[in-house]
Amino acid sequence: MTARRAAPVAASARLALAASACLASFACFWLAQRAAHVSMIDLLVYRAEGWTVRTGGDLYAMRATHARLPTTYPPFAALLFTPLTLVATAPLRTLTALADLGLLLALAHLSLRLAGRPPRAAVTLVAAALCVWCEPVWTTLRYGQVNLLLAVLVLWDVTRATGREGRWAGAGIGIAAGIKLTPALFAVFLAMTGLARREAAAGPASRGSGRELRQAAVACAAFTGTAAVGALVLPYDSWRYWTDMLFATDRVGHAEDTADQSLRGVLARLLHTGDPGVWWAAAAAVVAAAGLTVAVRARLYGPEPTAHAWGVLACAATALLVCPVSWSHHWVWCVPMVLLLATEAVRATGRRGAAWWMATVACGALFCSYALWLVPHGPRGRLELHQNGGQMLLSACYPAAAVAFLLLAHARTSRPGASVPAVSDLHGGRRRRRGGTPSPPPASPRTGASSPCPRVPADGSGT
Repeated sequence: MTARRAAPVAASARLALAASACLASFACFWLAQRAAHVSMIDLLVYRAEGWTVRTGGDLYAMRATHARLPTTYPPFAALLFTPLTLVATAPLRTLTALADLGLLLALAHLSLRLAGRPPRAAVTLVAAALCVWCEPVWTTLRYGQVNLLLAVLVLWDVTRATGREGRWAGAGIGIAAGIKLTPALFAVFLAMTGLARREAAAGPASRGSGRELRQAAVACAAFTGTAAVGALVLPYDSWRYWTDMLFATDRVGHAEDTADQSLRGVLARLLHTGDPGVWWAAAAAVVAAAGLTVAVRARLYGPEPTAHAWGVLACAATALLVCPVSWSHHWVWCVPMVLLLATEAVRATGRRGAAWWMATVACGALFCSYALWLVPHGPRGRLELHQNGGQMLLSACYPAAAVAFLLLAHARTSRPGASVPAVSDLHGGRRRRRGGTPSPPPASPRTGASSPCPRVPADGSGT
């Protein structure tokens, strides 16, 4: 009886300790940001977009802040930014910082759920307390960016349970893509996974294909809805965006900028040119095809219970690589990546466990090192066009981590001829037979045994 009473007390003590650590970390982070005099310049651009919508101005002719940053998002995003105009600048910055810290907690929670871990509050709090210090999160809050919101919308979709609760799964991806186009690749991933499952599986396993295809369809419908709303309210701006501004990648800054951690940015620095042109287009097509193939294979043939997580995050790594511009703050996906590696380390034993821990520490250290800012950079002189080999490696550290993650995801997949597992509950639970009795977790295709994630151009990114 004493042991039974002690267990809840110990759990409460752990939760209180984790909450205290998280609060202390967030407070130190807040003070560090204030000491760095963060401008939240991109938040001010969002506010200017909302004001332009309210006053009937030309959205894509607008220039905001002293850096004269343009609008780069679809018109639907500007409609969502209109409430920002109702709050003065100083309280708006404070409210945005608090909202972003709350979104970081949600991201940590959803990342752990994606990895198949039980949603324990203490673990979520500790994870958020540590991840708040990584460079992508720091820069997201420094500029008042929307990256945490977009990642949470996507993870909320891909971690929803089956049945009635998941009926509208896919809507978050569609809305995220309506704000910023890059998350649309997750809909492509879901559609490819569903089609591959339908082609390769029969019987109970093939039933999962319908759910994934339905998610992709819902995502497409939601995205189409955002475009329709934008066209209805802002017809002129919508026409300009979808026929012209969408293809004007030079509006957001120089491709070779150190902050651009996309494949295009790496090629621009490597080739010493501000426009890698056809080289980037060809490389992006190859990487997109290879990355999506790895993501689908990781989802279908990877060992459970983390196969779904590896597939989703392989898709995220691919999106970050092939996007024309992936500023360093876009890489908040390092949070679920690091937490997935840590989850694998906890589950593994012996040498495999040690190897997973080494990978976790290496990935976490990379994104907390701010190493990309050690190279010469600056808005004047275009210094990144004159980097040497070592500097190019440092300024390509995030893409290198994404490639390593994709290779690791590929290494975890079994042979293509292995049986395709059915879609199981995404919260780490077990599937149920018709009679309601829990069935064993799916066997690992590999072993056959059950297996229980500075600066931007002109002082702001603008995207």
